[in-house]
Amino acid sequence: MFYKIFKALCRIWFGLILRTRVIGAENIPKDGAFILAANHVSNWDPPFLGTFIERTVCYMGKEELFSNPIMAAVCRGLHVFPVKRGAADKTAIKTAIKVLKDGKCLGIFPEGTRSKTGQLGKAGSGVSLIAAMTKAPIIPAAIVNTEKIFSHEKFFPRLTVVYGMPIKFTGSTKDKAALETFAQELMNEIAKLKANAS
Repeated sequence: MFYKIFKALCRIWFGLILRTRVIGAENIPKDGAFILAANHVSNWDPPFLGTFIERTVCYMGKEELFSNPIMAAVCRGLHVFPVKRGAADKTAIKTAIKVLKDGKCLGIFPEGTRSKTGQLGKAGSGVSLIAAMTKAPIIPAAIVNTEKIFSHEKFFPRLTVVYGMPIKFTGSTKDKAALETFAQELMNEIAKLKANAS
């Protein structure tokens, strides 16, 4: 219920006030597991990415968010689970795999952190590994202009979100080069979506 209320408020904020343009929402699977992978430029990105699709999106969130009991409760209500940054967090990976095994949507920002320049960074191979272990398809997505919200440049910028066609990783979990190559290919797809949205 909390997630639905929050999502309704986000649709008012992003949809009515910021006049978000949504492209490719028909590419989102109506059921079954999938990974939703996008670029990351703002703290607004996690709620924004899932606002205009019917599916519930589960995210990893930095473990510091869970140090405060109230914030931890809010995060859990929004289907966010903790992850340790800067190291391979086996517990977070197991939780991500369970999300997909349960037929849900896992939201991931492959770069691992927000871009301070707005340019796409290098993706880690974690998204490829999770895709390899679950065989879940990945929907690449591009987020445009969320970093400009409340900025001096434009207080209420026009936003865009683009959802691409699904792609799949067919390599081995043990092939490090293939995992890294696919992660970069995913970022290339996101770059194309972003360029087409401009």
